[in-house]
Amino acid sequence: TKYLKSRYEFGNKIVTLHLGNRVYRDFCQEIITIKQVRMAKKVLFINQETTPYVTQSQMAEMGGLMSAKMQEAGFEIRTFMPKWSTINERRGQLHEVIRLSGMNLIIDDTDHPLIIKVASIPQSRIQVYFIDNEDYYQNRPAMTKDELGNDYPDNGERAIFFARGVLETVKKLRWAPDIIHCQGWMSSVIPFYVKTAYHDEPQFINAKVVTSLFGEQPAGDLGEKFRRSLPFREAKAELIEKYGDTFDAVELGKLAIDYSDGVVQVDDQVNAELVRYAQSENKPLIVHPQAEAEVKGLYADFYGKLLGE
Repeated sequence: TKYLKSRYEFGNKIVTLHLGNRVYRDFCQEIITIKQVRMAKKVLFINQETTPYVTQSQMAEMGGLMSAKMQEAGFEIRTFMPKWSTINERRGQLHEVIRLSGMNLIIDDTDHPLIIKVASIPQSRIQVYFIDNEDYYQNRPAMTKDELGNDYPDNGERAIFFARGVLETVKKLRWAPDIIHCQGWMSSVIPFYVKTAYHDEPQFINAKVVTSLFGEQPAGDLGEKFRRSLPFREAKAELIEKYGDTFDAVELGKLAIDYSDGVVQVDDQVNAELVRYAQSENKPLIVHPQAEAEVKGLYADFYGKLLGE
């Protein structure tokens, strides 16, 4: 027949349609597409580094690879990373998002303005949000080490600012991720905050947290100021008493593992003590595959299991 009559249910309303064959087929395809978008799980990648904004590092390659592969697998993706001073804003086409910027985050009794910038990765069109601040990220010759190759003494406070900046921005976006995947030691504070200080926020209340462990870690400890600055809201000081006084790379890794729902061992350079610790705490653990073709299937299955699917 030239025309078809069909009935569709939208919420509690029934809509009757009189459509030509071609229009009918197009309409049905649109309904299927909308349904698929609504069903897509959301993954928030919180990366220390991401290509193409940072290159020539394992963390950066993983940051770019994981977001692209999981988008191909059907997940809805958003990515956050620090706005390192080494990033060329003009080349990367970064611009400030005024409606998301302007909040002051208090770290160790000092106000630090939060600046949010955004860009899109050209190939995948994935949005990347950048956490920026004049004190912590601008006017530094490198990302986490000074010109002599030493760790910045305030790296711990920078990690705290990064964590709170990301979580406050996601709240403003009104975007509720199903999976929060942290990659790089600069994001190690985030699992702790998600499960304590932000545990009752609508955006995070049902989220599962995954931590990827890398071989690259801080060379020294994060210092007493980090320990003093870490407590926030329900992230009480007594919760971190179990960790060593120095809060070195191992203690930082244990903090991330303790408050994560799943753990990824990126390669065989990962600190063996942290891998054993994750196993002793009965954390679901996978090893990142060497074959790129296996990434989508392995992680989609891992995320699904964490979500109880």
